[in-house]
Amino acid sequence: MKLNLSPAPHVHTNQSTRTLMRNVLIALLPCAVAGVGFFGFNALMVLVVSTFSAVAAEYLWQAATRQKVRVGDLSAAVTGLILGLNLPATAPLWMVAIGSAFAVVIVKGLFGGLGDNFVNPALAARAMLLASWPQYMTRWYAPAGLAAVDAVTTATPLSNPGGFTTLQLILGSIPGSVGEVCKIAILLGFAWMLYTKTVTWRIPVVMVASTAVFSLAFGNNPLTAVLSGGLLFGAVFMATDYATCPMTAVGQIVYAALAGLLVAVIRKFSDYPEGVTYAILLMNVASPVIDHFITRRVYGHGKEAKNG
Repeated sequence: MKLNLSPAPHVHTNQSTRTLMRNVLIALLPCAVAGVGFFGFNALMVLVVSTFSAVAAEYLWQAATRQKVRVGDLSAAVTGLILGLNLPATAPLWMVAIGSAFAVVIVKGLFGGLGDNFVNPALAARAMLLASWPQYMTRWYAPAGLAAVDAVTTATPLSNPGGFTTLQLILGSIPGSVGEVCKIAILLGFAWMLYTKTVTWRIPVVMVASTAVFSLAFGNNPLTAVLSGGLLFGAVFMATDYATCPMTAVGQIVYAALAGLLVAVIRKFSDYPEGVTYAILLMNVASPVIDHFITRRVYGHGKEAKNG
């Protein structure tokens, strides 16, 4: 008889990697459905190619490097779908496939695989695509029913803050990336992940609140700041990545508050109207530093001993 010995506390959970990734995929479905509804067949093809390419890239990488093939854990599918939802519906499919392969092989695979990546793979891929092919990453469709002079190059709410109503910002009848436009869909996904305990409220709520507060401090409309661009999508689905955010509750609050500050700073003081991608990536890199200074109390230590 073999006994497995490990230090306390002993916590059991039914949450496997596959279960967690499945919950994220379910949470992303409302955004995918809304994006396809607004942007049509092009958006569907972007999502399909992005997801399929990520899964295929992981399979080929793990097979080529003689690792156990783990595409069944659904993490590659999550990465691919998140990347697709971060892209314009006008993105060429060859570029989408390159982005997914970059996310899975370069950002995740070369650093040891799931859990060892130091930045969010989908966001890193989006940043790479933006730097490499900005002409494709900044072309936007106007959703069906939205009047626009040019349906490809129409301005987003971040570059035209007064051009859209609050209702349009919430419902999603605005130009933007496939998954970021419909805020109701994002909140439905967030509610599902809270219900299934896939994420906690801390990072999304604090990051959004921080962005609103600092946007107000910088003289911008906080409601427009929250409802424009990829803030809600990034806060819910990317800033919460287990491998790249701090481990402690206090650390997560600090991480999220600083991410919100960076979003407001980038949007206000740079020529780049967004800010969410780079804010989260910078905080991913800072996450180990936060963990270093905000450490957990080791179980059984940190309390004064009680003598008889």
